[in-house]
Amino acid sequence: MAHNAFYAQSGGVTAVINASACGVIEACRRHPDQIGKVYAGHNGIIGALTEELIDVSQESDEAIAALRHTPGGAFGSCRYKLKDIETHRAQYERLIEVFRAHDIRYFFYNGGGDSADTCLKVSQLSEKLGYPLTAIHVPKTVDNDLPITDNSPGFGSVAKYIATSTLEASLDIASMCATSTKVFVLEVMGRHAGWIAASGALAGQGEGEPPHLVIFPEIAFDREAVMARVDHAVKQYGYCVIVVSEGARYEDGTFLADAGNTDAFGHRQLGGVAPTLAGMVKQDLGYKYHWAVADYLQRAARHLASGTDVEQAYAVGEKAVELAIEGKNAMMPAIKRVSDAPYQWRIEAAPLAEIANREKFMPRDFISEDGFGITETCRQYLSPLIQGEDFPPFDNGLPRVAKLAKHRAERKLPEFKL
Repeated sequence: MAHNAFYAQSGGVTAVINASACGVIEACRRHPDQIGKVYAGHNGIIGALTEELIDVSQESDEAIAALRHTPGGAFGSCRYKLKDIETHRAQYERLIEVFRAHDIRYFFYNGGGDSADTCLKVSQLSEKLGYPLTAIHVPKTVDNDLPITDNSPGFGSVAKYIATSTLEASLDIASMCATSTKVFVLEVMGRHAGWIAASGALAGQGEGEPPHLVIFPEIAFDREAVMARVDHAVKQYGYCVIVVSEGARYEDGTFLADAGNTDAFGHRQLGGVAPTLAGMVKQDLGYKYHWAVADYLQRAARHLASGTDVEQAYAVGEKAVELAIEGKNAMMPAIKRVSDAPYQWRIEAAPLAEIANREKFMPRDFISEDGFGITETCRQYLSPLIQGEDFPPFDNGLPRVAKLAKHRAERKLPEFKL
């Protein structure tokens, strides 16, 4: 007998999270004997708690296929972390009420580390509250900090965008440096892990090629050493390009750009490290500068997505459904690298207990000895992830995106206050 499925998106979105949604939904449609309707949570897990369910079965095959080339989170995402069941039992009981009312037995949660934690907690409902439920986490994070999986869907496209932007901006600065800007600072995402910052280093292939400095969260920020390196680059090459992670921090762990508040997951709100660093350049060295913050642009740039990333994002969504049908619970489809050259990979099931609330940082041997660049080992790791182009179709000069009807399922329960 077929039962229904619930799919939701969580945390910061990516250029390819909807490709994973496409993989989940299309895979579900290929198994009508096991899975009936697919309901998507409006704004993530909140949609389940408030019974705001989108009936995906009413979307056309064409609309679902278009998700593969649409950025953002098509069903709405959220930053909302379920607390432990002992102190917030009412929330979990509400989830079961909603799932039971809509005959939902499959739970697919598409997100990063905190979302893996939520998925793990939901997977335990079957035993604790006596309701049969299979929960599978679908990996996603631009930060590339999920453990076990070789890389995280969403990262390859950000890496491609940052490497490309670094290359293009460097050519701009180089052409003007004789009479204008000497220093350019590009701020990229990465609260604790420097994977995205490292991808900017792919722009340079040899000695003296920009970026001249990469500043990682994993390496304590030393103002004197950084300024000396900037000064050297300007005097040696005429200009200096810096890629800095938003999570750059001092030896004591203090962020260079701590905004002083936290998000719903308890993470420090960051932003503004580029102007902070540029101010140091002006104060210490007096060079004219420009800075930019990639911010949402880096994770929304589907027009420059990595072909490898799109393929992997779809594949983990597809595999999640296969694992659920096989009766696997509390698992995540993880990418396993088979070889670098030629680049080959496969997907294996990984237990959520080994993924939730854990982070994968840049290994020290991926960072150059001086702490300002990447090693050849890191380059070999990163390069395959940005390979291939998967351009969206264009209409009137702009990318075509999915247009979903988003029909809401009929409410069957009383209102629930979060």
